[in-house]
Amino acid sequence: MYLGELEEFLGTLGQPRFRAKQIFKWLHSGVCDFDEMTDIPKALRETLKEKCYIADVKIVKRFKSKIDDTVKYLYSLYDGEYIESVLMKYNHGYTVCVSTQVGCRMGCSFCASGINGLSRNLTASEILSQIMAAERDNNIRVSNVVMMGMGEPLDNFDNSVRFLKLVSDDNGMNIGLRHISLSTSGVVSGIYKLAELSLPITLSVSLHAPNDELRSSIMPVNKKWNIDALLKACKDYQKITTRRISFEYALISGVTDTDECAIELAGRLKGIMSHINLIPVNPVVENSYKKPDRNRILHFKELLESKGITATVRRTLGSDINASCGQLRRNAKEGDKNADIQ
Repeated sequence: MYLGELEEFLGTLGQPRFRAKQIFKWLHSGVCDFDEMTDIPKALRETLKEKCYIADVKIVKRFKSKIDDTVKYLYSLYDGEYIESVLMKYNHGYTVCVSTQVGCRMGCSFCASGINGLSRNLTASEILSQIMAAERDNNIRVSNVVMMGMGEPLDNFDNSVRFLKLVSDDNGMNIGLRHISLSTSGVVSGIYKLAELSLPITLSVSLHAPNDELRSSIMPVNKKWNIDALLKACKDYQKITTRRISFEYALISGVTDTDECAIELAGRLKGIMSHINLIPVNPVVENSYKKPDRNRILHFKELLESKGITATVRRTLGSDINASCGQLRRNAKEGDKNADIQ
C-alpha cells in the first residue's frame, strides 16, 4: 500500500492517521512480523495479523563470488514459486538487480528466464522484498536498483510502477528514481504508458540486433513491435522525458557481433540520445550461443564509436557463480533445492 492507502485502511479500523506512517516505516525498514512493530498497540497488531499479510521472500540459496563480492540469491515466495536476484558492489555503493515476474513470457532465445514461460506477476511488495532481504542479509544500504532480473517489467506494468513509487517514497527506502533503471525487451505500448508518467528513471531497451530479420529470430517480441516501431517509441519517450536511453546489445559470436551489425546498429541509433551497453552473451544449456573473444568485443565497440555512438562493455560480475538470472530457478523447479547456502 501507498502511505495514503494505508491511512485510509487504518481509518476503517478507527485508527488515527499517524499510525499509518509508523507502520509504513516499519514495513520499509524490512520488518516482516507485526509483533516487531513495538510502538504499535498490541490490539492493533493482532488485528493486522488477522486482516493483512506482509509479502516477504525467503533465501533458499545464496552464492557469493570470491572474485568481486557479488551475491546471487534464489528466493522462495509464499506460494512455493522461486525468483532470483543479484546484489552487486560498486565503488559508488550497492546495486540490486530485481526480478519483476516469476519466469517470463517474452521468449528471448539467449535468456534462461523465459525458457519455461511465465508463471505469474510479482506484486510491488515482492519486488521490494528482494532489496530488503539483500540489505538484511549483508547489513548494508542499497543505493541503486536495476529492474533487469527475471521477467519483463512492462508486462507487469501496474506492479512495476507501484514498486517505483514505493521504493522512492521518502518515508520508506527513499531510493531516488534517478538511481533506478528499468529494462524492457521492447514492449512499445508499455513505453508509451511509462512516458506519460515522466518518471526520472533510466529506460534501458534490450535491442540485441540491428534489423528485423535477426531480431525476430532471437526475440519474438519483435514480431509484434518491430525495430522501427520500437525506435519511434524511444524517440517519443525521449521527447517527453528528456532522458537518455540505454540500449542493451547482446554480443553472440557469429550472430550479432559482425562488422555489418555494428555499422547497421550505429545507423539505426543516429539521432537518439543514447548509450549502448554491450553484453557478451552468457552460455545457456538450451542453445549453442557463444561469447565472442575479447578482440572481437573491443573491435565491435570501436566500430560503434567510430560512427559517433557511445558504447561500453558491461563489466562481468559474479562470473564464478553464474550471476545471470534464470538458471537457479529452473534447477529449483526441477527439484535441486538442497545445495548448501554459501
